[in-house]
Amino acid sequence: MARPEDIPQPTRDAVLNLPCPAFETTPFVSGPPLSERRIAILTSAALIKRGDQPFPFGSGEVRFLPADIAPNDLLLSHVSINFDRAGWQRDINVVFPIDRLRDLVATGEIGGVADTHYTVMGSTDPAAMEAAVDQIAGQLKQERIDSVLLTPV
Repeated sequence: MARPEDIPQPTRDAVLNLPCPAFETTPFVSGPPLSERRIAILTSAALIKRGDQPFPFGSGEVRFLPADIAPNDLLLSHVSINFDRAGWQRDINVVFPIDRLRDLVATGEIGGVADTHYTVMGSTDPAAMEAAVDQIAGQLKQERIDSVLLTPV
């Protein structure tokens, strides 16, 4: 994770000046035990399927990734001079921990892995992502997913 002092200007000021909303209430949702939950991944790594167009800078879109996608068919299109791709190049699980979720299913620690996972461009103004959030929520509900593993990039 980058420290503010490590982020070059003007990006540092932009990050430090982002508004942080205040919420009147604290949402609370209970669910089944972890050993019974189906989990989806939501990554802000802007992953694309090989052959697809990269995410445009500032894109508010979401792309769906099938759980059975081959690692060699995924590319990272996140655009940021502050992102070190070395970890991703060594291990896909750094940004898309599909193998770790499968390991947890095998040991019975989680109930299952979703059929569909989600990727967005992390360097996007959240206000531009409302339609994407609605799409993600709809698909999660349709697939009866209990939990989402967020992997911010």
